Amino acid sequence: MSEEILVNVTPQETRVAVVENGVLQEVQIERARARGLVGSLYKGVVSRVLPGMQAAFIDIGLERAAFLHASDIVAREVEGLRPEGKRTEAISQLLREGQELLVQVIKDPLGTKGARLTTHITIPSRYLVFMPEVSNVGVSQKIEGEAERTRLREIVAQHANGEAQGFIVRTAAEGVSAEALVADMNFLRKLWAAVREHVQTAAPGSLVHEDLPLALRVLRDLVGDELDKVRIDSRETFQRVSQFAAEFIPEVVERLEYYPGERPLFDLYGVEDEIQKALERKVQLKSGGHLVIDQTEAMTTIDVNTGAYVGHRTLEETIFKTNLEAAQAIARQLRLRNLGGIIIIDFIDMSDAEHKRQVLRALEKSLERDHTKSHISEVSSLGLVQMTRKRTRESLEHVLCSTCPTCGGRASLKTPETVCYEIFREILREARQFDVQQLLVLATQEVIDLLLDEESTALAELESFIGKPIKLQVEALYTQEQFDVVLL
Repeated sequence: MSEEILVNVTPQETRVAVVENGVLQEVQIERARARGLVGSLYKGVVSRVLPGMQAAFIDIGLERAAFLHASDIVAREVEGLRPEGKRTEAISQLLREGQELLVQVIKDPLGTKGARLTTHITIPSRYLVFMPEVSNVGVSQKIEGEAERTRLREIVAQHANGEAQGFIVRTAAEGVSAEALVADMNFLRKLWAAVREHVQTAAPGSLVHEDLPLALRVLRDLVGDELDKVRIDSRETFQRVSQFAAEFIPEVVERLEYYPGERPLFDLYGVEDEIQKALERKVQLKSGGHLVIDQTEAMTTIDVNTGAYVGHRTLEETIFKTNLEAAQAIARQLRLRNLGGIIIIDFIDMSDAEHKRQVLRALEKSLERDHTKSHISEVSSLGLVQMTRKRTRESLEHVLCSTCPTCGGRASLKTPETVCYEIFREILREARQFDVQQLLVLATQEVIDLLLDEESTALAELESFIGKPIKLQVEALYTQEQFDVVLL
């Protein structure tokens, strides 16, 4: 497996592309005017407690109040409660209006919803995640060797100094020396001490600590043994990343590369074309089949179709091959589009139980390289695969696109014929209510053409019925659904 990370920097935004074996797998975008908030710490103020929802709105200085659920409140925040992780007491016992508390953003504001918060603070570094509110040591599930898991756990536990502070050992720590782990622990403790000091003087509703910018965050979170190189097209960012790597990830320094070429870095790898394809509803499969991906407020649905693929053997074999290819393509699209929440996949129906098992296994295996946690729950009685993928950032479509002003996000428009009939009804309404000499209809070219052609007889009959002349005028700036009936 060959992996490259491309970093494209402009004053307005930073874009990161993860390319595996020459194929784009992931895109992250951070804009100067709208940096992601996940991981940032705020000194929040409780603005409203909602007993019916077991939650509270917290003012952290953003446009919309953030949301904190009772299950995300660590007991240590509340005097008199046992400090043993998350609580399920009534929210009114845990918080009161006007109370100040340190909170962390775990989900960016999405659509009309404010940010999601927790008081269960976690601060990541290269090899560890620091948890100042708990005292246990955990090891990433992706480190499978039992001997290595035990070694890492013992090193961290030994240097925890008996303090009530917890650590999670990250996947990147596999095989690293005890010295590197201890250095990470010391760095995190110093950082936490600085944060606590800042909290004392910070104004309520203000930021006290923010996560690294995207270029550095990617280096910390995504760099693994399979990485061949990180190519950066900004000299300033390259120097900054090099300094960061030299201090915290020295083994990566030789894999960093400044790209000074005149041809844009993303064009060199075909990334721009792939981003455009990732905004389309339809995804073509090599076999001739295709996926149809629809994002809605509640969930994302993915429909698998054989399309032009007819196979060479039986129908069942054709369906099986299409579903296998679709499983791999779906895993890539989930990463590429950063789709999260509930995802329903409608594979083509298979009668062979072994084929169903292999398709599900192919989907699970393809998702193993995804850094975002996902869970395939079950196959429903209707043959639909139900899964969830953790949503922390906006999807690629929501970052790059806005709702269509013409259709309002419906993805469909009333036909010119429908609009014509609406105009007829409006003319009748107006003619009955008001005494007018004549009426003027303003509409788009398509609607006016229809009124003058196929609907001309109906329009003449309407004129005769109301006894008033009807004039038509094209309004170029109107959308297909817009029209006006003006009384003259």
